Amino acid sequence: MAKATTDYTKMFSDMMGSFPMDMSAYEGAMKSSAALTEKMAKLTLDAADKSTEISTAWTKSTLAKMGDLSTAKADPADYTKAMTDFASAQAESAAEHMSAFAEVAKKVQMDTVELMLAAGKDMGEEAQAAVKKATDEVTKATKAASK
Repeated sequence: MAKATTDYTKMFSDMMGSFPMDMSAYEGAMKSSAALTEKMAKLTLDAADKSTEISTAWTKSTLAKMGDLSTAKADPADYTKAMTDFASAQAESAAEHMSAFAEVAKKVQMDTVELMLAAGKDMGEEAQAAVKKATDEVTKATKAASK
């Protein structure tokens, strides 16, 4: 007994073909999404670059100050003074560099909010245009079918 297998691929292809779809809205959404992703990546990479520069400067500053700390001293009290000076300089340096990191984070946050607001506005406009176009097409199809 031979069984005929149903060709589901053809069946679904025929079914989807009978529902015409305008893919331009999807293409527009993909382009908008890709553009947003590109802008977010640039923002992230710029922040990482600035953070790396701050970190490198902080490290170089610390190493330079450690040179003074590591020199031999004639009087044991000089070691205490050198350590105190180093600790004081490190506290100042930490405050400066942490402030610089905070500025980078603040800028990234503000730029991200701006990007998201712009993207939301663009997507809203695209959605509104797609809905209007779909409504116009349905109206035309309804008028044509009722004649």
